Amino acid sequence: MSRSLRVIFAGTPDFAAESLTALLESRHAVAAVYTQPDRPAGRGRQLSESPVKRLAGTHGLPVLQPESLKTTAVQDELAAHDADVMVVVAYGLILPPAVLEIPRLGCLNVHASLLPRWRGAAPIQRAIEAGDAESGVTIMQMDEGLDTGDMLLVRRTPITATTTGGELHDTLARLGGEALVEALDALAEGSLSATPQPSVGATYAAKLSKSEAELDFHAPAERLAAKIRAFNPWPVAWCGLGNARLRLLMAEASAPRAGESAPFPGTLLAPDSDALRIACGTTGSEVLRVTRAQLPGGKPLPARDLLNARHASLAPGQPLGATSQENQP
Repeated sequence: MSRSLRVIFAGTPDFAAESLTALLESRHAVAAVYTQPDRPAGRGRQLSESPVKRLAGTHGLPVLQPESLKTTAVQDELAAHDADVMVVVAYGLILPPAVLEIPRLGCLNVHASLLPRWRGAAPIQRAIEAGDAESGVTIMQMDEGLDTGDMLLVRRTPITATTTGGELHDTLARLGGEALVEALDALAEGSLSATPQPSVGATYAAKLSKSEAELDFHAPAERLAAKIRAFNPWPVAWCGLGNARLRLLMAEASAPRAGESAPFPGTLLAPDSDALRIACGTTGSEVLRVTRAQLPGGKPLPARDLLNARHASLAPGQPLGATSQENQP
């Protein structure tokens, strides 16, 4: 009979819940679940349980929510679960060296990138933003560094010209769960081998912030389109529309029409039937085609529907973005 492992699972968001689901459907036993303490959320700022805590609760699993793993008492409690291995997926707390050494087989991490590229907090969005052709998940043996441990298993998936941050998140969450179970099965059988990460090619995926979601139309069209897709559904790329904001959800770079010119980047050009067209690039000679957007106070809609409504603010010649408006003649 195939051997099963006794596992401590540590994770917090939806991405981690997908791995916990796969683990619960496997032959391995979950001894306990660690997740972030409940946090205020929503307009009412009511305390909210993490997706991992909610899932663990439906399965009657012990749930622990320490503020830190650095105290002796917390580490002793963790050791008392007598786990073979600890699995960490987007947990949000740093594992001290003492914790890494508690499970008999160490601690494994499900990381949403092809390491060593995109170590850090936001690998999914940064891969799209940078124009990468593929992404994936890496099952890693954790060490004291930031996503620097030996690689145990890698699974890849393409990034297409229409892949959004939300779509890649869901794909990698599912792929991560599958890869995790595969790695644990191999670990239980003693057939899992470790490969040190390459010494070259490491990049850092900085945490996303709302402040970087504002678009600068002086940037190239390809870069803007990638950023728009990467930041969908959060923090959502936007630009100024009068005194309000136009949120951009899907876009692509496009060639300008013959004889077409714009006075400055950020100018709305004559639209296509299904897309807003915005001048961009250093001289405004490139074109960004926006096929899905959201007007202030409205719902996300295909650009075709926005154009059919004939909003005056979307008329050709109108400026978008504070930077563009400042450069008006």
